[in-house]
Amino acid sequence: MTVETESLTEYILVEYRWVVVITVLLPLSLLWKIWSTFRNYVVFKLSSAPKMHEKKVSYVQKQIRTWLKGDRSTRLCTARPSWQNMSFRQSTYKKTFTKIKINLVDILEIDDKNMTVRCEPLVTMGQLSRTLEPLGLALAVVPELDQLTVGGLVMGTGVETSSHVHGLFQNICLQYELVLADGSLITCSKDENSDLFYAVPWSYGTFGFLTSVVIKVIPAKKYVRLQYHPHTKLSELADHFRQESLKENPHQFVEAVMFSKEAGVLMTGDMVDEVGNDGQLNPIGKWYAEWFFTQVESHLLRNSSVIEYIPLRDYYHRHTKSLFWELQDIIPFGNNILFRYLFGWLMPPEVSLLKLTQPDAVGKLYDRSHVIQDMLVPIEHLEKAVNVFHKAIEVYPMWLCPFKVFNNPGQLKIKTTEDSQMFVDIGVYGVPKAKGFETVSSTRHIEKFVVEHNGFQMLYADTYTSKEEFRQMFDHTLYDKVRDSLQYCSEAFPEIYGKVNRAVRK
Repeated sequence: MTVETESLTEYILVEYRWVVVITVLLPLSLLWKIWSTFRNYVVFKLSSAPKMHEKKVSYVQKQIRTWLKGDRSTRLCTARPSWQNMSFRQSTYKKTFTKIKINLVDILEIDDKNMTVRCEPLVTMGQLSRTLEPLGLALAVVPELDQLTVGGLVMGTGVETSSHVHGLFQNICLQYELVLADGSLITCSKDENSDLFYAVPWSYGTFGFLTSVVIKVIPAKKYVRLQYHPHTKLSELADHFRQESLKENPHQFVEAVMFSKEAGVLMTGDMVDEVGNDGQLNPIGKWYAEWFFTQVESHLLRNSSVIEYIPLRDYYHRHTKSLFWELQDIIPFGNNILFRYLFGWLMPPEVSLLKLTQPDAVGKLYDRSHVIQDMLVPIEHLEKAVNVFHKAIEVYPMWLCPFKVFNNPGQLKIKTTEDSQMFVDIGVYGVPKAKGFETVSSTRHIEKFVVEHNGFQMLYADTYTSKEEFRQMFDHTLYDKVRDSLQYCSEAFPEIYGKVNRAVRK
């Protein structure tokens, strides 16, 4: 697709973006990974993070108290640049807000007796899985991409293929520590300041600044025994998907990838310590390995299910190397066998660097012809939802991940008196092929379907809902109560809608 550019530099960045990615961003990404891995390892081994945590939190409090002494004419946000977060968009509100510097990047404590890990909000999933693996531990829910942070997954949300058992990322968090708008430090859990505890998830930093989280961990094994179940009819796949998700004793991991409206592959998995005789070892994390989603697609050619054994950490981050399937649009030959052997060890580029070097013309192109959305609907509406998505946008592959929503206080209110309700995350990331696709109207059509079927929208992506529609989608009863109870909260922070609606993102 031809895109109008305003300069020669921008033209090169748009038309030959893969050159910039390979020659500049991949080497820079590698250097950053080496440095951050080494730095995190040293800090963890020296146990210096817990000693420094108190000082770092005090500095956050000092900055807020300085704001309190002023005229408080601006609101507060973190000083972390928008290009460093995982949302595709950059937040325009940061230009006018007072920025609070928060350098909270460390794992503070691993308690193998109580099976918890305490960490700061900018700790990443890759950092946690790398640290926990040698100890025989893992998070109960590990969202796929290495670069996702604990803070982002708490203040936003996170889902993974174990979420049909454990729920969303927020459901494995046992305690939050925050600095509030009055400069005070507070901890909250189910038993302490419980209203705040249940209100924090999905709140997008509109109560205070998260400074640490205590998270549940579970015993880990070496491999995942993964079984691939190909389907060529949507109705059969949807039935099988519901069956596996709702079992009384389900597999530990369940997900599916659709490659067309009818054809997809359901995957079920369990942790094991040894490679069995019923399948082969597939080390998908090796630098030369084919992108995982293309390996999954190859199983559509088979008429029967296949079993593989995948190293646990490779499985957790199976979609990282190709950023699900987004990287095929940035480096079209990235899955070529020659490229994988020569440059696969550099992959993937840091998402933050991709955003930092993205010219306005690419942003405009993405506005017109690219979709990144995760919509969450009750699992009984899966088949209907896939048809709606196909008609409105037609983006494949399409990711399907089941997750449990517990009947707890907070913004996710379920329409049942049961303890929980099963939902499915429908993830679409790519170029829409639907006839008549138009970004706003097509997205609005899907949003309307989600609201009408008592679903939710992940807020890292574009939301075109009005404030009233947004409040219909998310229950603000507890949220408003907590906001009203916290001194200076409304002065310091906008409501969630003020940080996530399309008008405040570019």
